[in-house]
Amino acid sequence: MTGLLFGPSPVVKRLLELKKGPDTTEDKFWAEKAVKSLVKKLKKSGGVEELEKAIATQDPNTKCVTIPRSLDGRLQVSQKKGLPHMIYCCLWRWPDLNNHHELQSVENCEFSFNLKKEEVCVNPYHYIRVEPPELPPVMVPCIGTDIPEHPPMIEDYSQTVPANTDFPMEPPFCPSESPPPGYLSEDGDSQAIEPVDSMDMDPSPYVGDVQPVNYTEPAYWCSIAYYEQNARIGEPFHASQPSLSVDGFTDPSSSDRFCLGLLSNINRTQQIEMTRRHIGKGVRLYYIGGEVFAECISDSAVFVQSPNCNQRYGWHPATVCKIPPGCNLKIFNNQEFAALLAQSVAQGFEAVYQLTRMCTIRMSFVKGWGAEYRRQTITSTPCWIEIHLNGPLQWLDKVLTQMGSPRLPCSSMS
Repeated sequence: MTGLLFGPSPVVKRLLELKKGPDTTEDKFWAEKAVKSLVKKLKKSGGVEELEKAIATQDPNTKCVTIPRSLDGRLQVSQKKGLPHMIYCCLWRWPDLNNHHELQSVENCEFSFNLKKEEVCVNPYHYIRVEPPELPPVMVPCIGTDIPEHPPMIEDYSQTVPANTDFPMEPPFCPSESPPPGYLSEDGDSQAIEPVDSMDMDPSPYVGDVQPVNYTEPAYWCSIAYYEQNARIGEPFHASQPSLSVDGFTDPSSSDRFCLGLLSNINRTQQIEMTRRHIGKGVRLYYIGGEVFAECISDSAVFVQSPNCNQRYGWHPATVCKIPPGCNLKIFNNQEFAALLAQSVAQGFEAVYQLTRMCTIRMSFVKGWGAEYRRQTITSTPCWIEIHLNGPLQWLDKVLTQMGSPRLPCSSMS
């Protein structure tokens, strides 16, 4: 506090003048703490001048500005803890940055966060922001033929005995002591998302009355329902934030946190109660750049059934994948879904409707299920959640309506 009474040093003052974002008293206080902490570290390495130059010129060709990597990869400023490159990118470039999955390093950065070297580059112009790719519209014919009066039957994965697989160590990335790096592609390299060219999709065989059906981002990107064995507990959680956690604690839920600890169940068994105690920090879900990631931040593994992810790896759609603590997995990709939807339109109404199950992801905490486990169906597991991806589901609904169907709302098969 003494330093604040006498005001910041000239270099800190200059760096604060380049700050982006809100100017509330609390924000200013925190920003000054963050800048002072950084300047103190950089004075030892002589990186202050390079940092000033990078921010003032907005030049990505400036040199790396590095600080030592902490044991858990994070940096604490006042009472806030976060990844260092994200903290300073928020400060000088993108105040609305939500999490590190939105960041990708430039090619010439030798100490980017995801390289996991002893030094971490915090030059904000050595990172770029991953922007969500635009999804091409699906061209849908209005033919109105072969439309069933009732929804087609869809295999209910919650009642099947799925195969099991371990977390795929290659090509995805499994961090050991730090949070997942910035955006990771499937080959483990940090890359931008390559947009799917609409020309790569199978062209529609129809001519004549064809209408484009566009994807629109909903206010709530997903809804999460919590279950104990075969009973849904509490009300669904509607996610508006691109990053949220589902944990076992008893704090009130908020826009970026779904706390399961407060939910009551008069029929709860001792086994369920014991399992709930091991959920801990649970799982963190990210919706970034049209992709959904699941990161296990619990001390116990989580088990995921994602047909979209399973297709990417060539597994059976119902396969259950174990995500160990500290690991993260891409569990949905909007672009892959868009390509599938375009292909399915050419195959008819039922092929499109079958994509409904791809928009539902199931995840159990602590206890797995499947052919290799004592519990063979998810409804036998003590604690699990079902995630409905609202954007893809609503897109499906619009495509089916355009194809001439009566309104058949796409929803969970549970």
